[in-house]
Amino acid sequence: MNTAILPSTLLLTLLLSVGLFFFIRAATKDRTQTAQLVSEQDEAVLMPQLQDYFRSRSYRVAAVDQDKNQVIFEGFVQPSLFLAIFLTLLATVGLVCLSLVLSMLFPNISTFFLGIVLLSPLSGLFYWKKAGRTEKVLLDLKKVHQGEPNSQGKITVTAHRDELTELQKALNLKLND
Repeated sequence: MNTAILPSTLLLTLLLSVGLFFFIRAATKDRTQTAQLVSEQDEAVLMPQLQDYFRSRSYRVAAVDQDKNQVIFEGFVQPSLFLAIFLTLLATVGLVCLSLVLSMLFPNISTFFLGIVLLSPLSGLFYWKKAGRTEKVLLDLKKVHQGEPNSQGKITVTAHRDELTELQKALNLKLND
């Protein structure tokens, strides 16, 4: 048997394991963004719609600054059961591959390496603990043309990128160019 095959296979498997580790870690990364959205509706109509929208998404009003016309909403974001199971399955496959390569390199202690697979549920647990967190949404509402009675409302929203997308769809808001 060629002696260069197993070490190179081990190297490639270790590189794939590192990539898997960073993929699992990135699943919990904060993806907060700021977007400026424009509404055709007046502030008096838009503000109750925004409150209803965030209330329906299980957010609550955490703070209101009347002077700056800002509202901060808070809500607990549940981790995804599907993603926790998916990450556990990925970790299982990755650890099985790593343990098989190590078992071929070191056949005397191969049963120990197969035990490494038992660590795979830790990836789902890691995701579950880190992904469930309280998120804040900051709304800053301003009129584009201050003097006109039916002027457009410009909203600066700081929130998770998925929440920004859903807000745009739900209230038919446009990105400010």
